[in-house]
Amino acid sequence: MSPPMSGKGKDSGTARVLGSGASGVAELLVFHPVDTVAKRLMSNKGKVSVSTLGQIIFRDQATAPLGRRFLSLFPGLGYAAGYKVAQRIYKFGGQPWFSDLLGQHYKSQFTNTFGERKGKMMMQATAGSLTGIGEVVLLPLDALKIKRQVNPEAFRGRGVMRIFMEEGTTLYRGWGWTMARNAPGSFALFGASAFTKDYVLGVSDYSQATWTQNFIASVAGAVASITIAAPLDTVKTRIQNANFEQKVPGTKVIKDLLRNEGPTAFFKGLTPKILVVGPKLVFSYTLAQSLIPLFGKYV
Repeated sequence: MSPPMSGKGKDSGTARVLGSGASGVAELLVFHPVDTVAKRLMSNKGKVSVSTLGQIIFRDQATAPLGRRFLSLFPGLGYAAGYKVAQRIYKFGGQPWFSDLLGQHYKSQFTNTFGERKGKMMMQATAGSLTGIGEVVLLPLDALKIKRQVNPEAFRGRGVMRIFMEEGTTLYRGWGWTMARNAPGSFALFGASAFTKDYVLGVSDYSQATWTQNFIASVAGAVASITIAAPLDTVKTRIQNANFEQKVPGTKVIKDLLRNEGPTAFFKGLTPKILVVGPKLVFSYTLAQSLIPLFGKYV
């Protein structure tokens, strides 16, 4: 799932950062509107119907011309840019680093427990899970992005630096639920991808997978990841989209959701997320794979 090192020593790390960061920017511009739709559907506490869908998605721009409605799906783009670029750099670089670390210190334990073939796959999945847990450091940017998408009134005209100074640790609200979501989600992402490459496509050296093989494995891994993480993602989103001064415990979110909307509400927004999983991952992964060697020629 991650671009291989180009072999140029320390410079290859620079190429990876530039390549994965550029893929994050491109991915953001193409897929941010879909992410906004998903977040607004997850945050909606009423019933969704054909008559209310436009109001839920476009809010106060529901009756505006088509162009203005489309632009209304780009709130919080600055926060989203910071989050997405940092996230892509972290994911592309962090997962193989954790995988190497596990291979250096715990390869024999994985091999003895699962066998050589399954042990390699489990190391990939475990490295992904560790990467997902560490992603909590990016939570403030994620929280600001979500608030801007679904609750812009929470900003009240304040700039980014003022929000960071005034809110402090409140930007980490929901960190426990974020880690709880990321651990199984990232495990499923990298684990299902490795499983598909190894057991379905017969690829033993993941770095040698073709574009088509990466496409198939990426879709399988991402669909598994998003589906498994969907309930906790809904809880995390509702915690984060509240006003800054309003502390909403995750247990209360779950109780209210079950009482008022039923258990199926845990999967609100799942359909648009899954519909964009294939092209989103293929787009960002392929672009990163193309740009990293390109940047490697110059840095």
